[in-house]
Amino acid sequence: MARIVLSSCLFRYPMGGMMSWLLQYLVGLDRLGHEVWYVEQASRPNDWFDPTRDAMTDDCGYGARTVGALLARHGFGGRWHLVDLAGRCHGASRARIAEAFDGADAFLDMGGDGSWLEDAARCGARVLIDCEPGFTQMRMESRLEAGESLPDYDFYYTPGRNIGTAKCPVPTAGRTWRPLADPVVPDLFEVCAADSAAPYTTVMSWQSMRPRVYRGRTYGNKDVEFERFERLPRLTHVPLEVAVSGRDVPWQRLAEGGWRVRNANEISHSFESYAAYIRRARGEFTVAKHCFVATNCGWFGDRAAVFLASGRPVVMQDTGWSEHLPCGEGLFAVRSAEEAAAALEAIERDFARHARRAREIAEEHLDAETQLGRLVGELGLP
Repeated sequence: MARIVLSSCLFRYPMGGMMSWLLQYLVGLDRLGHEVWYVEQASRPNDWFDPTRDAMTDDCGYGARTVGALLARHGFGGRWHLVDLAGRCHGASRARIAEAFDGADAFLDMGGDGSWLEDAARCGARVLIDCEPGFTQMRMESRLEAGESLPDYDFYYTPGRNIGTAKCPVPTAGRTWRPLADPVVPDLFEVCAADSAAPYTTVMSWQSMRPRVYRGRTYGNKDVEFERFERLPRLTHVPLEVAVSGRDVPWQRLAEGGWRVRNANEISHSFESYAAYIRRARGEFTVAKHCFVATNCGWFGDRAAVFLASGRPVVMQDTGWSEHLPCGEGLFAVRSAEEAAAALEAIERDFARHARRAREIAEEHLDAETQLGRLVGELGLP
């Protein structure tokens, strides 16, 4: 058994999708028999998102209560530590976390800010798990070109499974990037019959970050790609919905175009509400960030994995991920509105078969114990 310390921004962004993403890693590693800890700290003013106020604040209270309760429900109640902007500690004591780091076999940095690297110097392996393939590597390369140094890790992993290959133009910043699909723990998600009148939907941020300009080209967010599919409701009889948040969302335009529109923050206030929203859907139609599409990086969404695990078929814009996962039954890769409409119609002609296949793909190709077991093996952990 290994001791593994993870760090990300779960308390800072205590929303259902973020909770789900981190929970798959925590639970997956725990089920492999490892001792798993979670740590996080504020790095700047207004670092905490409070969905009850829809604002960034200096107050970590909402995140500490909400995420702390989630971790307790899944067996990690005494194994998390949070440091707020004033340096106050929440959860496990600072002394207990120092002990955890002292005996840790690995530190997994899933936020990329390097704030725990000094503590992690005492760990057996320091691992960066990239959250934004393409954006991450371009930022690192730009810093190197500006003469800056980068935080140093022993291993680098990315869900952009084409990065470092001839299929993808993303720079590597001199690092060897190993592929890792964001995992899912299938039995965390109930499979039940889907309402025939329920919509295909997704949960997304319109603009989750600022576009990045790299060597004269701008790489953007989902808003850029969604425009290419806005006319999809006119091409199919299947009801379509989008739960969306972020800056400059064209609410009226989307509604007038035939989309049912929901506020993503309202349905993502907890892991349970997020999972329930997916369970009530017919399936998922989703686009990817422009950066992922433009670079063909091979990213596949962790939320799509949850839809699949819930027995909900997925129609997803291709970023090169179709080279790594089976397509055509339960899961469809598309690059145009016409292809998306055809995929939705194909699913509806035999929904039960596609729903079964969706769950099978989650179990066979994205299962957390398999994905994370491979990671642990590559790190050489006991």
